[in-house]
Amino acid sequence: MTHDRTTPLLDAALRAAERGWHVFPLRPGDKRPALHGETACPRTGNCADGHRKPEQRATTDPDRIRAAWSSGAFNVGIATGPSGLVVVDLDKVKAKDPKGTPDGVTSLQALCERAGQTVPTTYRVRTASGGVHLYFTAPDGARLRNSAGRLGTHIDTRAHGGYVVAPGSTLPHGTYEVTDPTEPVPLPEWLYALLRPRQATRALMATPAPVRAPRYAAAALRAETAAVAGAGEGVRNWTLVRAARALGRFIPSGDLARHEVEQALNSAGLRAGLRETECRAAVASALNWSIANNPGRLS
Repeated sequence: MTHDRTTPLLDAALRAAERGWHVFPLRPGDKRPALHGETACPRTGNCADGHRKPEQRATTDPDRIRAAWSSGAFNVGIATGPSGLVVVDLDKVKAKDPKGTPDGVTSLQALCERAGQTVPTTYRVRTASGGVHLYFTAPDGARLRNSAGRLGTHIDTRAHGGYVVAPGSTLPHGTYEVTDPTEPVPLPEWLYALLRPRQATRALMATPAPVRAPRYAAAALRAETAAVAGAGEGVRNWTLVRAARALGRFIPSGDLARHEVEQALNSAGLRAGLRETECRAAVASALNWSIANNPGRLS
């Protein structure tokens, strides 16, 4: 069944795009993306250089939006990072929560009181479950990530790497509705201070040079770490894993020491914007694979 341009969900997507918010289709009556996931990625077209997440495929182009929503009654997702948004998600109390657990609204009120601040007035959406989304514009130059419970019980945030369901979208138990059409205000500085990334350790951020390595191995290390450090969002993980697998073959031969490769790649991953835990896990797994598949020339 097709829908024309007057379809309410298409209108919702277009209204969001007019604000400069990047949108993508969600499954009809659902919160999950309608786009393919990483495990089903064909690695063709837009994904030819690696899987592109919904955040990378979201758009403000009205023609692309009309084309996407012409094939179904898709709910609307807003990619918060590309849209320059930070959305504070205030959840309702869940059935499994212990008695007396506060909901997100109560937790935010308590947080504001402790900080000597008022609850910000900004663009507000009531979620299908009765929760609240508060929309803020992201600080210039900031790259905040998603958070869960960092600000308080039942308070999550969506920024780079995340998305929210746009008003006008409908789930079986309700509809997302704007309850305050005020333009999104800048994220308050005191909230930004609570959400900004913690500094990585200097030891990990430093870019080491191999102590003793053949010229070709040292050159490979420099080239691969440079590629990781310069990788853009959407291909950073893939580039890091590929680099670790390429460099891992120098370890069994003794051309490079494992700790030197790990430190160099972890440092490069951090410069590319990956989290420390992501770097360590990806590098360790890829090196283990490479070493197992290149048993090498150990004497």
